[in-house]
Amino acid sequence: MASEGIKKDEAGASSDGGASSEESKKPGLLEQTTSSTSTSAEWLSKMFTGAMKLEKEEKPPSLLDAVTFEGIARYILSDKCKKIVTMAGAGISTSAGIPDFRSPGTGLYDNLQKYNLPNPQAVFDISYFRENPEPFFILCKQLYPTKAFKPTPCHYFIKLLEKKGKLLTHFTQNIDTLERVTDLSDEKLVEAHGTFNTGHCTQCLAEYGRDWMRDEIFSERKIPKCTKEECNGVVKPDIVFFGECLPKKFSQHIKDVNDCDLLIIMGTSLVVHPFASLTSRTRDDVPRLYINMTNTEKMDPLMALLGGGGGDFDFDNEDNIRDVFWQGTCDDGCQALADLLGWGEELKKLVKEEHARIDKQNSTEEKTVPTKAKV
Repeated sequence: MASEGIKKDEAGASSDGGASSEESKKPGLLEQTTSSTSTSAEWLSKMFTGAMKLEKEEKPPSLLDAVTFEGIARYILSDKCKKIVTMAGAGISTSAGIPDFRSPGTGLYDNLQKYNLPNPQAVFDISYFRENPEPFFILCKQLYPTKAFKPTPCHYFIKLLEKKGKLLTHFTQNIDTLERVTDLSDEKLVEAHGTFNTGHCTQCLAEYGRDWMRDEIFSERKIPKCTKEECNGVVKPDIVFFGECLPKKFSQHIKDVNDCDLLIIMGTSLVVHPFASLTSRTRDDVPRLYINMTNTEKMDPLMALLGGGGGDFDFDNEDNIRDVFWQGTCDDGCQALADLLGWGEELKKLVKEEHARIDKQNSTEEKTVPTKAKV
């Protein structure tokens, strides 16, 4: 199922009639400033429009035989498509039972009101965390990757791309580590917003492993504290908060987006930078497939220029040579694409076998854990 982006109405300009007296035609200071600002804005707009027209005239030929979902599938199967980069957000994990952040009513941000945060995003703001870390660790119990969560068909589609020798790099915003459960190669995986695999003391920087972090997060203690002598600092999982730098691995692999033959974006609203800006780093002729429940808002061209992109798609442009939007869940989109590629049954079999393996492994581990003696 292919879906076009929604066109937005263009706002019409209006002008007021001038006053009849010559004196009233003389601009005051405010009007001069407004006029100057307006002139500058018009000049910048014309310059930008000119650049856009120039780009339009010089657009390269399309690499797709048709700018459609089916055209993307045929392109993947061709020799022209050897290096695919995938980008994923919380939407690829919702069917695993992990809530996303922004869905009205069910998203994590909507359910944080009871903690009296200055705003929902404050729970991931490093400045607020230093003042009050408790809300984050309450939220951790919902976000922490437990054995109850299994990778989704979308996760296994990404793994299938690796098995077919097509995957160059997978960038994920998620901290649930479900890509690791699929056994996706570490060199292919960029956890842009960090991971629960390790944690560090915010004072002495002592490192703590995943098992220690898990035990502390689910213990009766509200906040994990450093065990080093005379420290007692808060131990924070290595998740990237607002106000923190992204992992070095992110910047090291940005070049992969420049080199890719196809970019597939799944389950992200593309509002968090610098992750969102990856969409603008492909070559101008590289096809981009966006699988999501809703189409991202069309970014203003000037903001795209200044902000580095993110959602700078051409779905609704007549001269679109590369951008395709598939509306629906990530699982359905990946299964539909796998069907077109002739990989549909293989994907279903992979999901079924891997889920059975995980269930068996979890069952075995539960049986081998000694029960505590009754007091």
